[in-house]
Amino acid sequence: MGAEVAQVTRVTQATQAAQLAGVARRHDDDVAPGEAVLPVLPALRELLPAGGLRRGSVVATGRWSLLCLALVAGASAAGAWCAAVGLPGLGVAAAAGAGLVPDRMLLVPDPGPGWPQVVASLLDGCDLVLLRPPDQPPAQARRRLEATVRRSGGVLVVAGDWDGAQTRFTVADQEWTGIGAGHGRLRARRVQVVADGRGAGARSQSRWLWLPGPDGSVTRAEPAPAAGGEPGEWLQRSTG
Repeated sequence: MGAEVAQVTRVTQATQAAQLAGVARRHDDDVAPGEAVLPVLPALRELLPAGGLRRGSVVATGRWSLLCLALVAGASAAGAWCAAVGLPGLGVAAAAGAGLVPDRMLLVPDPGPGWPQVVASLLDGCDLVLLRPPDQPPAQARRRLEATVRRSGGVLVVAGDWDGAQTRFTVADQEWTGIGAGHGRLRARRVQVVADGRGAGARSQSRWLWLPGPDGSVTRAEPAPAAGGEPGEWLQRSTG
């Protein structure tokens, strides 16, 4: 009984927060609800056919990584209301460091077993919801959320797999830099990001990015240097 009461409380609080966000959003002139796409950081624009995140769509990013926050940061900086669901390790400071605006951000670390209802409530009030599902969503719940995304005109960014996603991002290759001759500190990560999907996004696009760069920002990068470069400068190269 106690668990059920706690779950109802979480859903109610999320709904109320989403409603407040919706009221604020309607009075915000930065990101208008009628715009077809939500803006992304300049380094990510060429990966998306529309140059941004299409409203009414689902974007899957594979496992949780800085890429998830980078995809949300551009819209948040432009005035969008954003929510993060199912990410207990994400704090306000970390989100702000990635470029999100705390004043327009809602955090629901543990939505409980009724997480689809929580996400649906947030989509009614927020421009964008970043979700890490606690498990593989049932097909029925997935279809309902996709319908909510289309109706609300928001964007659902999933840190995980989502069968109906219009766009999928994958980190195909990565290298850390900063270690020289066995000592030093990790300074930056160069990654190869691949985007593909359905419809207009069916054509695969690939770009190398600093994620993050030496100054913590997300910017375009040149392809990783060929083997035989400076010894020890690149610490790790991996796929996935």
